[in-house]
Amino acid sequence: MKDEQVTIPIHLGFIMDGNRRWAKAQGLSAFEGHKEGHRAAKRVAEACFERGISYVTLYAFSTENWRRTVDEVSYLMKLLAVVVSIKEIKYYQKNEIRIRFLGSRDHIDSMLLKAMEKAEAETKDLTRGTLAVCLDYGGHQEIVDAVKLCLKDNLSSEDINAEAIEQRLYCPDIPPLDLVVRTSGEQRISNFMLWRIYYSELLFLQKHWPDMTKTDVTAIIEEYDRRSRRFGG
Repeated sequence: MKDEQVTIPIHLGFIMDGNRRWAKAQGLSAFEGHKEGHRAAKRVAEACFERGISYVTLYAFSTENWRRTVDEVSYLMKLLAVVVSIKEIKYYQKNEIRIRFLGSRDHIDSMLLKAMEKAEAETKDLTRGTLAVCLDYGGHQEIVDAVKLCLKDNLSSEDINAEAIEQRLYCPDIPPLDLVVRTSGEQRISNFMLWRIYYSELLFLQKHWPDMTKTDVTAIIEEYDRRSRRFGG
């Protein structure tokens, strides 16, 4: 339910950091950390939509994450397959949540890609909230790809401006981020949605991503409400 007493961000992004460190602290494998991170992603997204946030973006797999071990990458892809499973699509439909994927699709397994496209197609008319998943995503590459589209569309140098690039981003209808939250104590952006964070508020939390709860979402919204966004004015 949307809270009328506080300012609710329209678009909230999460850099989900700390799955492996959480697992190590628990004496578990990195795989278990990622599995628990997936559970955290679902409950955090649920809490966001319950509070009236329209867009939630999760940084699930970056272009740099391909450098991890073959086994870890394979496991992460299996978790992502769960996100687009028939069971999850029914969950999105029941809860009126649209799912989108941002990033390159050139290196994604064909079966996973087909499931992603099916999930997007079957939730495209849902309006309660949009869950955007950054998969094989890099902020630099998104801007490069947008400029390439400008050239492909035969735009002149005079026509290539901020508006032209913005219209050619991945899922261009998704608005700029109001707030970016990074967990696990790290204080960097890590190539996350560089175009859309130009005036975002930033919040860095010490806790690891798998420890995130609905209560944390409430605290994040309250912190956002305390911020004074002047947009350079």
